[in-house]
Amino acid sequence: MMQRDRWYALLVLTLVYTLNIADRFVISTLIEPIKLEFALSDTQVGLLTGAALALFYVAAGIPLGTLADRVSRKRMIAVSLLAWSALTAASGMTRSFGQLLVARIFVGIGEAGGTPPSVALLSDKFAPRSRGWAMSLYAIGAAAGAALGASLGGWISDAHGWRAVLIVFGALGIPVSLLVALTLREPQRGILDDEPAPPPAGLGDCIAFIRRHGPLMHIIAGATVITFWGWGLVWWTPSFLLRSFGIGLAQSGADLGLMHAIGGTGVTLATAAGMRLTARGPELQARFVAWATFLPAIPSFLAYYTSSPTLSIVALWLFVPMIYLYIGPTLALAQNIVPATMRSQTGAIILFTANVANLALAPLLIGALSDMLAPHLARPADSLRWVLVGVSFTGFWAGWHFLRAAQLLGRAQSEDDEAINPL
Repeated sequence: MMQRDRWYALLVLTLVYTLNIADRFVISTLIEPIKLEFALSDTQVGLLTGAALALFYVAAGIPLGTLADRVSRKRMIAVSLLAWSALTAASGMTRSFGQLLVARIFVGIGEAGGTPPSVALLSDKFAPRSRGWAMSLYAIGAAAGAALGASLGGWISDAHGWRAVLIVFGALGIPVSLLVALTLREPQRGILDDEPAPPPAGLGDCIAFIRRHGPLMHIIAGATVITFWGWGLVWWTPSFLLRSFGIGLAQSGADLGLMHAIGGTGVTLATAAGMRLTARGPELQARFVAWATFLPAIPSFLAYYTSSPTLSIVALWLFVPMIYLYIGPTLALAQNIVPATMRSQTGAIILFTANVANLALAPLLIGALSDMLAPHLARPADSLRWVLVGVSFTGFWAGWHFLRAAQLLGRAQSEDDEAINPL
């Protein structure tokens, strides 16, 4: 029964994560029709599609994560899912840029109240040695959600307009929120840990713990830069393909949807297998993520630099699926390092920094730089291409943080081994 219960929880929470990412990612598929209808600049598009969603998360993400370490996590997940789904549907009914901006700001509750308690709840369903591959399987929701946002979003938009997309995607979350509320079981905090759960910890305690733990600091920094690099590039890719190669939203959505669905899922499953093989060594897990970030940084550069649409699509196939690899190992490493009463807060902090980079900085910064560069080019439409080329180099920066985390974890393990067996 317990085995079935934990797999059911993983399945349901992965579905919640899928809808979370789909509602967040679909707006990037709709950039061009929204921009055309409201006559927006790239800077305004960046504010609407990224910074607007991040604003609510910045304000509420960490407080809600702290709350999730004290209240029923399944109830918080159900209420959050219902709220962000309703607001996504409401986004499709707006009639001005200002209305849409406000609606997207409050959709940020999805990240604020959904993922941190989900990750913490799963940590009490799976033992420490199983969390790496469990979290990697959970990360399939990111690939599935992005695929749903790209392919289904592009198809509905071409057939019925961008508003219909948001209404349909919002409606999908309502029955799933009821499923969470009525069927998911809330486990005792820290029930599978080797040591009993300590008393509830405040946000200050959690931040102090993170600051003292060098490897965890690098893991969080690496995850933050990866989201800026990978998801920041992918966020603007439909617009890049349209402006640089004339590839329409339906076609780019179909191509990117397959990259997310097939490539992303394949990479995530491979990561889950890798986490099982490296379950005894967090150093190996961090080093695995480091090299799996260094290598796809090369095709990420090539995808936006080349003037060949065929080569660009091939390079995107080598790059896009790899942006999912870090999710499971990052969550598992963090959840295994911190005490049980800090897990939702730590998850919220990771999502806070990652989403500031991905949703606030990347869309807005890339859009603003594109607007600034356009007047200085013979072909202004190429401004986005050259900004994305520059951003592609941040993949090497992200990989360095995970490599440094691996070195520190290895050093700590060696010191522990010497303390146990000094001879």
